[in-house]
Amino acid sequence: MSIRPVVESRAARPTLEGAGVRLHRAFGFQDPRELDPFLLFDDFRNERPEDYLRGFPWHPHRGTETITYVLAGSVEHGDSLGNSGRLGAGDVQWMTAGSGIMHQEMPQGNERGQMHGFQLWANLPGRLKMTAPRYQDVRAADIPEIIDDDGTRVRVIVGSFWGRTGPVDGIAAEPQYLDISLPPGLRKRFRIDTYRRAFAYVFEGAARFADAGPPAGVLLEKEVMGREVRIRDLSGDRTLIRFGSGDEVVVQAGDEGVRFLLISGAPIGEPVAWHGPIVMNTRAEILQAMADLRNGTFIRPA
Repeated sequence: MSIRPVVESRAARPTLEGAGVRLHRAFGFQDPRELDPFLLFDDFRNERPEDYLRGFPWHPHRGTETITYVLAGSVEHGDSLGNSGRLGAGDVQWMTAGSGIMHQEMPQGNERGQMHGFQLWANLPGRLKMTAPRYQDVRAADIPEIIDDDGTRVRVIVGSFWGRTGPVDGIAAEPQYLDISLPPGLRKRFRIDTYRRAFAYVFEGAARFADAGPPAGVLLEKEVMGREVRIRDLSGDRTLIRFGSGDEVVVQAGDEGVRFLLISGAPIGEPVAWHGPIVMNTRAEILQAMADLRNGTFIRPA
């Protein structure tokens, strides 16, 4: 076994998106090779309705897939195919934009005004960028949850893990998307296929993501006069951890435990041309998409 090293740990940045939604962006609109096949990851978490109610009105997507995971509140959505629905707490939506779709997402808080969820963008390979759009809503009750003897809890949203398979399938990037909770102080190993790019995102508690040679800024442990001493510099709330190559990730939960997403996928390795929610391989394809929007041909007939 080889432990994946931590190559970067950084805080998600406050960002304003849509019609005025305040969120935190862990990555996006930067070097797409860093986490290929993933392009963007947003944490939309608010307790003030004025920070999210204006939502994400009608906007185009082409060339990507999006995975939306709601933890609190709900999201009303609709698209140009005539689909509409509501995502509640624990629900997931997977959407393949493919050749083009117009989409809107309007958040609603829970009874305490809280709204919390994540959106991940996965790239499509060139051969599938103009495929027919499709999507799937998955209810919380259909997402398998595994509870280990040591108290570890894992929701398998996409992919297979510990003998269970998540309900979302058919995503080109072949992602594994896990929602993991560890009790206080627990040290745990998680297997990840070596060919995958991988990252973790902490959103409750804190942890050390162990490394064969911990870099500065990562929790260290040592023995002093026979007693373990911890330097309390852990990755906490709204922290992205990007891993190098290897076949397992080691996590040491902090004193309050930790909850994090562990996400990995198969790199596509193709050129990326990017204009907002339109992601193609070449600049010419971006210009064609913009022309399609102007002349009303962005949505292709079924």
